[in-house]
Amino acid sequence: VQLQAYGGGLVHAGGSLKLSCAASGSRFLINVMRWYRLPPGQQRELVASITSDGHTNYYGSVQGRFTISRDNAKNTAYLQVDSLKPEDTAVYYCNADVFEESDARWHENWGPGTKVTVSS
Repeated sequence: VQLQAYGGGLVHAGGSLKLSCAASGSRFLINVMRWYRLPPGQQRELVASITSDGHTNYYGSVQGRFTISRDNAKNTAYLQVDSLKPEDTAVYYCNADVFEESDARWHENWGPGTKVTVSS
């Protein structure tokens, strides 16, 4: 199962973006989906998570500005990022707990990131 994140770009401070993370493959189930980010010169940090039944959690300074959601029918998670600040500049990655029927095991899958740059 592959994850693909997209929707990043260059925005001015105060702007918004909507990031998407789509899972593709065959015969799988997804439990928790998460967004992480890797700011330049810093460590990767968890931003938000959402369970298959829609329970959400937010971490750090994004609370009140970022909104995570998902469409289970499309195997896609979204991250609406509003009121962007320069310190939100980072590569954003999606991550998911995936049950793959091919080996009947849970996997933690990662996708390539999408870059968000916020100018002041």
